[in-house]
Amino acid sequence: MKSLVSKKTASMLTLFAALVISSGSALADINVGVILSLTGSGASLGLPENDAVKLWPTEIAGQKLNVVVMNDSTDASNAARSASKLISEDKVDIIVGSSLTPPSLAILEIAAQNSTPMITLAGGSAIVEPVTGSRTWAFKLSPPERYAVGRFLSHMQTTKKRTVGVIAIATAYGEGFIKELERSAGKYGVKVLNIERYNPTDQTVTGQITKIAAARPDAVYIISAGTAGALPQIELNRRGYRGVVYQTQGVANNDFLRVGGKDVEGTYVTVAPVLVAEQLPEEDPIRKPAMEFIKLFEGKYGPGSRSLFAASAWDAYLLLREAAGKALKTAQPGTPAFRQALRDELEQTKNLHAAEAIYSFNEKDHNGVDERSQVLVRIENGKWKLVK
Repeated sequence: MKSLVSKKTASMLTLFAALVISSGSALADINVGVILSLTGSGASLGLPENDAVKLWPTEIAGQKLNVVVMNDSTDASNAARSASKLISEDKVDIIVGSSLTPPSLAILEIAAQNSTPMITLAGGSAIVEPVTGSRTWAFKLSPPERYAVGRFLSHMQTTKKRTVGVIAIATAYGEGFIKELERSAGKYGVKVLNIERYNPTDQTVTGQITKIAAARPDAVYIISAGTAGALPQIELNRRGYRGVVYQTQGVANNDFLRVGGKDVEGTYVTVAPVLVAEQLPEEDPIRKPAMEFIKLFEGKYGPGSRSLFAASAWDAYLLLREAAGKALKTAQPGTPAFRQALRDELEQTKNLHAAEAIYSFNEKDHNGVDERSQVLVRIENGKWKLVK
């Protein structure tokens, strides 16, 4: 009888131990919430980003990786609701997203209130600058406006273009570029003649383009994101404008080329080097990781499917992998301590070579890239050609 009790007790202890191990394993899963603009005006960014997320491995540092993807429909309110759900219901350790600046700013407030780090895929520096308050929880991959603006102004200076007209989307993304242009134009001997704005959902920009064309600038700078960036350029061509047109990397995708067609031929665009990786010099430090990403992405989705927005989503994974491997040494996923450790380790990332840039963050810089993160390309025959 005593032996039977002993065996039964031992069996129960074994079962209990198995349950504890099983429970501990589940608690060790790393949960990531991804919020993207899969519909709406930002879909041409969000869809390729989602394709890249599908390529993320299922483990990080030996821990299972659970990924929940939500669509914000290019709407800030939807983005905020998605962030709240991911944190309260899905218990995520970190949020990646969104595709555009306005939804990312909405996510930022929710994430910071819940001490949850976020990696935005959007371009507006307002998400991470200055690194105070809620912004201490946010990290950004897209380069700051000064590198893109500097590239195009330098090209204007070299080609002896002296005046520029501007049309920008009326969002934090557009305003960030406008402020940088106003701050930097004089250093390159360039005069800003006029600045017009439009909403990403507007169906016409005839009034704004009429004013810009009337000023007869040497160049026009279009600050936009997604296919909405084609609208001003199509209107410029209708008005017979023959000057140079520059755009930001917010439009650098195949959908923009499709929608713009012949109207965007000859456009200069500042972009991440990954878009023209094969055209980079062999010694360029970004060439190798960019080519590795292209091989992976185009191997899955076909030749020519590469996207700098997809590359951003891949770089987010590389940063997460680096930070999580170190954070796991001090805390377990699913805890406030782990979220804090993730934030701290992201901030200490140094010299990480990735598909779009080389990242080095610190307590005053949550963007972490330098001028190598942008190159100038020209659209020729519907393709991106590096301007050397």
